[in-house]
Amino acid sequence: MPAFHSQFDGNQYRGIGNVSLLPVKSKNRGPAPIPEDPNADDIVDEAIYVFRPNCFFRNFEIQGGSDRVLIYLLLFIQECLSKLAAKTPNLAEGQRLLQTHAMQNFSLPGDSNFPLNALYDRPATKQDAETLKQYLAQLRMEVALRLPAKLYEGDKLSKWWICFSKRKFMGLTGVGTLA
Repeated sequence: MPAFHSQFDGNQYRGIGNVSLLPVKSKNRGPAPIPEDPNADDIVDEAIYVFRPNCFFRNFEIQGGSDRVLIYLLLFIQECLSKLAAKTPNLAEGQRLLQTHAMQNFSLPGDSNFPLNALYDRPATKQDAETLKQYLAQLRMEVALRLPAKLYEGDKLSKWWICFSKRKFMGLTGVGTLA
């Protein structure tokens, strides 16, 4: 059985390097386009939905820029789960922890400490790099806002999610968040 790929057509959207800027249902400001259908799932919903089944795969065949965004989000979700599993906070503390983690400094494709440099192209210009950084920051904030609704049952972490905190998608531990 192959891994789940993104259902978005990355060629339809603007790209930076080989990363597509996909639409995001977001209240945060950023360069992400606004989705045509506000009720349809966006890339953040898709990443949360396919995280658990995709965790079992060490290989992932990239089919376009939207898959690169999906890979980034899956690895960021993995980082978030690891943070929560280490502390096992209640819902309010977990939300605060994830939002703080999302705002931490992180590396971009082309930086020496970015773990996926083999899969991602470096942005062509400084302006593209800044736009990509804003886009990834917007995605990280959206994950931090939406993930607790799935991870918590009441005020307690779901064991069916936390059991995936030790799994490594593609054998990687994260997306280069600088602590």
